[in-house]
Amino acid sequence: MTQSNSSAEQQKRGAFTRFLDTVEWLGNLLPHPITLFALFALGVIVASGVAAYFGLSAQDPRPGGEVIEVVSLLNAEGLQRIVTGLVDNFTGFTPLGTVLVALLGVGIAERSGLLSAAMRGLVMNAHPRMVTVAVVLAGVISNTASELGYVVLVPLSAMIFHSLGRHPLAGLAAAFSGVSAGYSANLLIGTVDPLLAGITTKAANLIDPDYYVGPEANWYFMMISTFLIAVMGTFVTEKIVEPKLGKYDTNEASINLSDQKIEALSPIEKKGLKGAGLSFLILGALLAVTIVPEWGILRHPETGEVAGSPFLRGIVTFIFITFAIPGYVYGRITKVMRTDRDVIDAMSESMSTLGMYIVLVFFAAQFVAFFGWTNFGSIFAIKGAQFLQEVGLTGPSVFILFILMCAFVNLMLGSASAQWAITAPIFVPMLMLIGYAPEVIQAAYRIGDSVTNIITPMMSYFGLILAVAARYKKDIGIGTLIATMLPYSIMFLLGWSALFFIWVFALGMPVGVESPTYYTP
Repeated sequence: MTQSNSSAEQQKRGAFTRFLDTVEWLGNLLPHPITLFALFALGVIVASGVAAYFGLSAQDPRPGGEVIEVVSLLNAEGLQRIVTGLVDNFTGFTPLGTVLVALLGVGIAERSGLLSAAMRGLVMNAHPRMVTVAVVLAGVISNTASELGYVVLVPLSAMIFHSLGRHPLAGLAAAFSGVSAGYSANLLIGTVDPLLAGITTKAANLIDPDYYVGPEANWYFMMISTFLIAVMGTFVTEKIVEPKLGKYDTNEASINLSDQKIEALSPIEKKGLKGAGLSFLILGALLAVTIVPEWGILRHPETGEVAGSPFLRGIVTFIFITFAIPGYVYGRITKVMRTDRDVIDAMSESMSTLGMYIVLVFFAAQFVAFFGWTNFGSIFAIKGAQFLQEVGLTGPSVFILFILMCAFVNLMLGSASAQWAITAPIFVPMLMLIGYAPEVIQAAYRIGDSVTNIITPMMSYFGLILAVAARYKKDIGIGTLIATMLPYSIMFLLGWSALFFIWVFALGMPVGVESPTYYTP
C-alpha cells in the first residue's frame, strides 16, 4: 500500500515536472519583450498589406455603422504615415508620462529610506501570531515601490520566521506570494495603475475615441483585494506550506545563520516615520478640502461632480506629491536628505532605472498605433464579439475564460505592461462590444496577470528569490520552489476570481471611482 502511494506520488511529481519543463521551454522560445514588440509592429505592417489585398472587413454593429475595412500600411501612404507618426506615437503613449511622473515621487520616498523603514516596521512590530498576515500584507503594499518587496521584504521575512523558530522558507513564500501573486492589489493607487489605465484607454479608443480610463479605475476592487490576499496568503502559509515543509534543519543552510541579524528600527527612523505619517495626513486633509465639499476647486468645473474632475484626471500628480513630500520629510529627519541636491539625485536615480522600460514603450507604442491605424483592433473585436454572441458566451462567465487565458499567457510573458499592451487592443474592444466596461475588463486582467507570477521561471525576479531560498536550503531547485508556491497560485486564482464575480456581478459594486460595470455606446 505504501509502495503504491509512493509510486502514485512520483508519477504526479513527474507530470508536474514535465509541465514546468514545458512552460520553461515555451518561455525560452519567446524573444525579449522589446524584440517581441518590434516583431509585432513589423508583423502588423505586413499583415495589413495582405489583409487589405484580400479585402478583410467587418460591419460595425452599432446604429448607422459602416463597413470597416483594413487600412494597409504596406504602401506609399502607409510608409508616409509611419515615418511622420513615429515620434508622436512614442511621446503620446499615455503610460509613458504617467509612469515617469509617478516614479519621480516614489524615487524620493525609496531613496530616503521611508518605504523600507515602513515595511520593516510593519513586519517586525507585528505580534508573533500576526507575523504571517503582516508579511503578506506588507508584500502587497510594497508593490507601490516596484522591486523593493523582492529585494528587502522577501529576505527579511525568511530571517524573521527563522528567528521565531519557524521554517524560513515559509516566511519567504508568504512574502513572495504577497509581493508577486498579489501584484496588482494595493491600498493605495500605485505606479501600475496609471500604466495599465493608459494602455486600456488606448484600446478602448478603438471603439470609443472619447473614452478615458483613469488610474483610479480599479481602486475599490484592488483595495478590498488586498485584505483577501492577506487572508488567503496567511491560510496557505500556515495550513498548507508550513506543515509540508516540516521542522527546519539548520544543516540544510548554505550560510552561517548565526551571522544573520535583523535590524530593528532605530529611534531616528521611528521619528522619521512619525514625521512622514503626519505630513501624509496633512496632505490628505488638504486634498479632502479640494474634493469633498460641493464647492471643492478640484471637482468638475461645469457639473460639480467628482466624475471627470481635475482630481481624477490628475491623480498621477497626487501620487507624485503623496510619495515625494513624506519621503522628503523622512529623509530630512533622518538626515539622509539635507539639500535639494539629494532630492534631485533621488529622482534622477529613479529615472536611471527606467532605461529598458522606455525602450520597451517605444516599440510598444508603435505596435499599438499601427494596430489602431490598420483597423485590425476594430475588425477583430467585432468578429470576436459576434462569435461570443453566436456561442452564447456573453454573460459574466466570459470573464472566467479571460482570466484563465491571462494567467496562462503570464507564465511565458511575465511583464504586466507587455502582456496588456499585446492583448488589450483585442480583448478590450471585443468585450466592450458585448456590453462590458473597460474598467471591469482591466480588473479581470489584473487577476490573471498576477496569480501565476510566482510559478513561472520567466518572472524577472524569480532567480533572485531562488538565490535567497538557497541560503536556507542549499539543494533547492526551480521545481521545488514552484511546487512550494503553487498552492498560493491556485488559492489566489480561485479566491480572487470569486471575489471579482461577487463584487462586480452579485453585489453590483463599482471596481473603482466612478467606474461603470457595463459599457453603453
